[in-house]
Formats: sequence, C-alpha cells, structure tokens
Amino acid sequence: MRPKASDNYVSFSIPRLRVLYGFLLVVFAIFLVRLFYLQVIRHDYYKKAAFAGQFKEYQIPAERGIILAKDGENEVPIVLNEEVFTVFADPKYINDPGSASEKVLSIIGGDKSKYENLMKADTRYSVLAKKINKDNAKKIDDLKIKGLGTRAVSQRVYPQGGMAGQLLGFVDDEGNGKYGIEQFLDKKLRGQEGQLKAITDAQGVPLVSNEDNVLIEPKNGDRTVLSIDISMQKRAEDLLKKHLEEVKSKSGSLLIMDPNSGEIKAMTNYPTYNPAEFSKVQDPKVFNNATVSEPLEVGSIMKTLTVAAGLDSGAITTNTSYYDPSFFKIDDATVRNVEEDGGAQTRTVPDILRFSLNTGATYILMQMGGGEINETARLKWNDYLLNRFMMGKATGIEQGYEADGFVPSPTEGFGLNIQYANMAFGQGLNITPIQMLSAFSATINGGTYYQPHLVVSKDKKVVKEHIVSPDLSAVLRGMHENSVRGNYTFLQRTGGYNVGGKTGTAEITKPGGGYYDDRFNGTFVGYIGGDKPQYAIMVVVNEPKVDGYAGRAAAAPLFGKTIDMLIGNYAINRVSQ
Repeated sequence: MRPKASDNYVSFSIPRLRVLYGFLLVVFAIFLVRLFYLQVIRHDYYKKAAFAGQFKEYQIPAERGIILAKDGENEVPIVLNEEVFTVFADPKYINDPGSASEKVLSIIGGDKSKYENLMKADTRYSVLAKKINKDNAKKIDDLKIKGLGTRAVSQRVYPQGGMAGQLLGFVDDEGNGKYGIEQFLDKKLRGQEGQLKAITDAQGVPLVSNEDNVLIEPKNGDRTVLSIDISMQKRAEDLLKKHLEEVKSKSGSLLIMDPNSGEIKAMTNYPTYNPAEFSKVQDPKVFNNATVSEPLEVGSIMKTLTVAAGLDSGAITTNTSYYDPSFFKIDDATVRNVEEDGGAQTRTVPDILRFSLNTGATYILMQMGGGEINETARLKWNDYLLNRFMMGKATGIEQGYEADGFVPSPTEGFGLNIQYANMAFGQGLNITPIQMLSAFSATINGGTYYQPHLVVSKDKKVVKEHIVSPDLSAVLRGMHENSVRGNYTFLQRTGGYNVGGKTGTAEITKPGGGYYDDRFNGTFVGYIGGDKPQYAIMVVVNEPKVDGYAGRAAAAPLFGKTIDMLIGNYAINRVSQ
C-alpha cells in the first residue's frame, strides 16, 4: 500500500521542528550567558563606561607656598599669593558668540573679535582672559551665560617690591617656577592639585550634591624661609647699584655669607628685574642670577687658594723664602708680575698675597711638582681645585640654572703647563662667585666646606671637612689681615675688627681666543669679624672705567663700603681683649 501524503508531511515536519527548537534553545542560552557576563562578570566595567559620558574631572588648584626672609630674629614675607581669575568659555554651550563677546568686552575690555573667535573654536575650553580681579569676575558670572565662566587662580605678589628678584625667580602664566628659588623648589612650592570627580547633567553642570562625588583635597605648597636678611639684602642692592654707577660699570655682583655655616645673608646682582613684571623684560639674560650662573676668570683672588693648597700639601711652609726673578718662562710663554712688583728679589709666602705676585703663585705650583711644573704638579693642583675647593661642579645652592664652571684637565690638551700656571693666579679656569666665596670661607673658618644655602636649615650642611687644618686656617687669616694692613690700608677699620682679603684684576677673554688688553674685571674676596670671621664677602665689578687696576680701584672700595654697612647696622663681633 502506498503511503498517504499526510504521513509524508508528519514524518518531514517533526524533525524540522526539533532542529528549530534546538536552535532556539542554543540562541537563548547564548543570550543568557552573554547577559550574565555583561551584568555580573563585567558589571563594574560597564558601569564605569556608562558613567564616562557623565563623569567629569575638575582640578582644584593648590596654593603655592609662600616665601619669607629673615629680619633679625623675625620672619618677613617676601612672596605671597593673591587671588585673580581666569575667564573661560565652553564653545559647545555658547549659543550667541557675538552677543556674549560684546558683554565680556563691556566688563573687562579687550578685543571683541578675539573673544568671539575663541567662543567659536573647536574646543571645550577657551581662555578669554587672565588675571581678572574679583569684582569683574563676579560681573561676568552674574551674566549667567551658559558656557561662560570664571575660575579662581593664584598669582604671586611681592610685598618688598623687586628686592631679590633674581634670587627669587618668578612663576609664569602656566604656574611653573622659573629661575631662582621658584625653579629650584618648584615641586615643593607648587604643592599638589586636588580633584573633584562629579556626575554632570546633560549640559555638563556638576551635580554637587550627588553622593557619588569623590573629592581629593589639594595639598598646598611648602612654606619656605630664606636665610637672607631682608634689610641687609636691600642695603647691599643699593650699595651695588650706586657703586657701579660711580665706577662706570654696567654690571656686577655682591655676595655676603656666614662662613661658619654657609648661610647666604645677601646675594645681589645688577642689572636685575622685578619678578612681578617679568613679562616686560626685554633681555632674558637678566633673569639669571650671575652669582651662581655666570662663571668667570676671577683673577688674583685665586692666590688665596693657591697659597692654602701649597701650605696644606707641604709644598711650601710659612717660613719658605725664594728668589723671585719677576718672570718665569714656561713653554713658549712668559709669566710676569705687574710693574709695581719691585723687581727681582727674595720673597716670602706672605709677600705672594701682599704684592699679588703671579710669579709667586707659579713658584708654589712648581714646588708641588718638585721644583718644576709637570704632571705631578698639575694633578696635585687639580685635585685641590676639584676635591678640596669643590670647583668644576655646582654647589647645590637653591637656584635654577646654577653653572658648574670649568677646570681644565691636567692631562689632556695642549700647553698644559702654562695653562696650569695661569690657573694658579686665577686665569684660564671659570668659576662662579658662589664657588669662590664658598672655597675661600672653608680656608678661613677652620677648614670646613659648608654647602652654601639660601633656605634656612636647622643643621649645618657640611660638604667636606679638613680642607685645611684649623692651625693653618688661622695662619691664612693672619696673612689676609696682614695684606690689608700693608697693602690696602684704606680698608682697615678701627674698633677692634679684623679685616682680611685680596683683590683681583682679571683679563677678559676674546670670543676668538686670547685676552683683551684694555678690558678687565675687578674682584675682591674678604671678611670681617672679631676672633673669627663673621661675614665673608665676594665682590665682582665688570669692566669698570677707573684709573688703576680694576681690583684695587673698583672692587676693593665696594668691599670697604660693604663692611662699613655691616659695622653700622649689624652687631659685628670684636677681637677679645
């Protein structure tokens, strides 16, 4: 019997339905697994993604740390913060840029077309104006223009005006410390910004009352106290500027340090600038603090260190005398003294300082080499320069752009013997005033090299001890004081004070090599105190127009004015009876 058509239909349909049913079960299972994966396993991820469109982060600026200076036993602010406002726009929400820019113009002035273009920009944040005062900021907020707002920011202000401008540096419009203390301590001074994470509405307005908001409090910058004495700094600045005008010099520096701790009491250069008006400065070079950033050939004040090295190394003794021919032939060059040296004769070690003998400094270097300038002499002098006097590397003083200076290699190059002879009396190497004063201080304070510093510290920062012995340090002070009594009588002061020091007149290098024969810098390094030095002083007068040597005629008188200022206004110790 043949099968019925209906039987064929049933036998065909039942397998199809089973396959279709199985397929639907598989699809349903996949959807179920996927739903479980999304809602359970990946719940946190997709929750964050869902909030991403509504979640916005807002920076809460930290207040920059204030800077203070010493005024006797008191602390006086020299850098504070003032609240000003930035006007900004979110172009996405500005419906009528023309009308909005007109209203902004009526409050703060400026350029209407500039505001309008910024309000049309393809960005979510356009800065229209900065440093707007509080009253004008309120007027702009009162406009209640959607997409237009103000933000409070901090601006540096200077209660003491432009005093210590190069020492302080400035903070640029982006909040970055530049030059001076502001740059060196930027991380500590700027603090840490806080964050406000807020769920926003459709227009981007934070829902402040939402309990899911997360607030990270800002951490304000560190309060910093400087070692400079505010009144001494001001007097030093006035002294320097006036004296440079008198000797017709365009630039110079004056440093006052406590040689027994490394604390800087005054640090100034001229020309300088007012950090409140840094944007008006035409020549960026004026931002540099020359006492730490501009190495120079210091001239004969280097002999104070040459004598110290010679005595400490045993190459010479305090009783050494020698025949000085008034010149030495070294390689193809000649080392000479100045015309007033008195000619060839027998000399002593104190004479080298008193009469500023280039040949005397050269003689000491010869003795370091056993009687001639050779590799032994060069290596020994180089070792003192680098490892005792800390030349050729930054001191670490809290200033941006401190220079390393340069001490030539004792073994590489040409003309090394004459080069090292020149270095013995302060030519042919570059060092900064702060390096010179720090090294000199170590030779007169008993033999300890203190790191020079501007930030007050509870502990003295000892870099190296036994630069020279305490006994030798006393001997050196006697030589420096003898030099003043015998050679710079105009620097002597009555009243029981000890004054010691040395002048330097340094030739100025030509850009293409060699030295000018009519251009000189004057330097002086010295101290004043009683039984021990109380203040060490470094003076630089660049290219003065004076009769006589730049050191004696221009730098030494400024040193004299400085010690008079100290005697007249500060408690200078006297020699005990």
